Amino acid sequence: MRTVTYGAACSADGFIAGVDGSYHWIRSTPEAQAIMAEYWQRIDTLIMGRKTWDIAKGYSGGGSMSGIHSYVFSRTLETIDQDGVTLVKDDAAEFVRELKRGPGKDICVFGGGDFARALFAADLIDEVGFNMQPILLGSGIPLFRDAGRRIDLALTECRPTGKGCVYMLYNVRHRASPRRAASDSRARTKRGRSAF
Repeated sequence: MRTVTYGAACSADGFIAGVDGSYHWIRSTPEAQAIMAEYWQRIDTLIMGRKTWDIAKGYSGGGSMSGIHSYVFSRTLETIDQDGVTLVKDDAAEFVRELKRGPGKDICVFGGGDFARALFAADLIDEVGFNMQPILLGSGIPLFRDAGRRIDLALTECRPTGKGCVYMLYNVRHRASPRRAASDSRARTKRGRSAF
């Protein structure tokens, strides 16, 4: 199954942009660029919400990249006239669930906000990676929004990337399916141990 990764550069207090959307405070380093270059080789799909698309389409290439297909989820946009970009009006969770089951490389959640929250709530994000910047913004656009439940993470990588930045990668500990949970409960009962 394809891996879905959510990540970004963020401030030490957990913001991906200032209140006005500014991100000039993000420090570019050769180490961080090397991590991103390696990561782009793993993926062939970008998924994003409408607000992120509004920003991405202003860049060179109009939000599309060679060898990578983008899906923009919006109920307000009518069309997107851009090669390599598909407008999706279906339920994001169901669409991404089918993407994960299909063929291809890994999938990147581009941007964040409510779109990422919906995917966390549906337990569809497998990895969380971010390059923490040595700055406290105080306010802005948060890296994480409340998904309505606790999400446990397992650290798989942590290393400095220069200029005081630190890259961290976590695996998401997925919720057990009802069948798996029942099986685990029976196994614990047979061993005479508490389910907690």
